[in-house]
Amino acid sequence: MNTTTIIVIAVIVVIALAFLFLVRGRKQHVTFSDTPPLTAKTAPASKPAVAPPSVPAAPVEGHGITTEIADAVEDVVDQFVGIQSHPKPEPAKGPGDTLTQLKGLGPKAASLLNDLGVTRFEQIASWNEADVAAIDAQMGAFKGRIERDRWVDQARLLAKGDTQSFEAEFGKLGG
Repeated sequence: MNTTTIIVIAVIVVIALAFLFLVRGRKQHVTFSDTPPLTAKTAPASKPAVAPPSVPAAPVEGHGITTEIADAVEDVVDQFVGIQSHPKPEPAKGPGDTLTQLKGLGPKAASLLNDLGVTRFEQIASWNEADVAAIDAQMGAFKGRIERDRWVDQARLLAKGDTQSFEAEFGKLGG
């Protein structure tokens, strides 16, 4: 193989990885740690032949090795290109609120927010413009609804427990 062929193959691989990066979007953040590699001494014990029947299966993240590789490449590319990602909001303490009480926020949008760690009115009420932009970018079909339906304004009133002002401005409390 000559040098030109190798360069062409490398360019094709880089373009394919860039395409994957642009099409897929951010799914997870891969970090490298100081954990030593597994050896015969540190390898986990073998699994029992029969698993206990009452143990529920853990949710599987991603769709296999290609997804994991794409996520890792994306994170490394982000570091070199200088793209800043927005971290997931901190999960709220205590039981979640009924987010569907917000006008314009239905069960599917509430499920998306829950997947992003947003479960309380206080979280939405504390969003600034950057937070709104970061969450809105992850809302898929519901993109633009945060500002259009004024979720932050609604959440501020409900977080304070001010249902009277909420109903005066946004109508009867739903949910």
